[in-house]
Amino acid sequence: PLNTNVDVLMTNPPFGTDIKIEDAEVLDQYRDGVAQSWSRSKETGLPVAGDHQVSATAPEQLFIQRAVQWVRPGGRIGIVLPNGILSNPGPTDEAIRRWILDNCWVLASVELPVETFIHEAGVNILTSLLFLKKKTDQEKIALAMTGQQPDYPVFMAVAEKVGIDRRGNPVYKRYPDGEIILKVQVEKERVSIGGREEVTVLHRKVKAIDNDLPEIAKAYKKFREKYPEPGSAGD
Repeated sequence: PLNTNVDVLMTNPPFGTDIKIEDAEVLDQYRDGVAQSWSRSKETGLPVAGDHQVSATAPEQLFIQRAVQWVRPGGRIGIVLPNGILSNPGPTDEAIRRWILDNCWVLASVELPVETFIHEAGVNILTSLLFLKKKTDQEKIALAMTGQQPDYPVFMAVAEKVGIDRRGNPVYKRYPDGEIILKVQVEKERVSIGGREEVTVLHRKVKAIDNDLPEIAKAYKKFREKYPEPGSAGD
């Protein structure tokens, strides 16, 4: 049985067309959700599940469903996904997006530059951080009765720099003339003076890393001050 008492789940699943999941026993665990063959309805244009069972699925699709299953109602999920799931027009990706919307509130989406994973993981595609909040059963029932998804604000951002280049080398902030920007870093250090320990505060100048993510985190905090999270706190 699945542990559904997790408050927060953060995951960076493997993804790529060369590592599809083909084990029928594994896929059987997800056939009520994302592991289905999808086509587009000629009448409505919406994705519909096909008659035959899917024989292979990208692992990130299964990770989405398992992450949602693991967290408690009202629990939060942070997951790294290839941008295709969030933007491709095909019926499979659209069906997965609809599954996410049916089961979760979307809190935020942050697009990452290709440099993020290319050095250590060899992933040379655009990815995004997707932050979700699992809906409660009561919320899903209430929404099913209305037959439509409610409108609510979603935080969205694009990170152009994450502090490293394609080779994993640090990238620093620079002035227009190319000179590296220095910032003051406050450090506390314990020193022994006359047999007793004292805390000394040091101010060091260090190179400023060019990373948009800390500023995006600050912007999200301000966003939430203006727009409360959708949904309830959970059961």
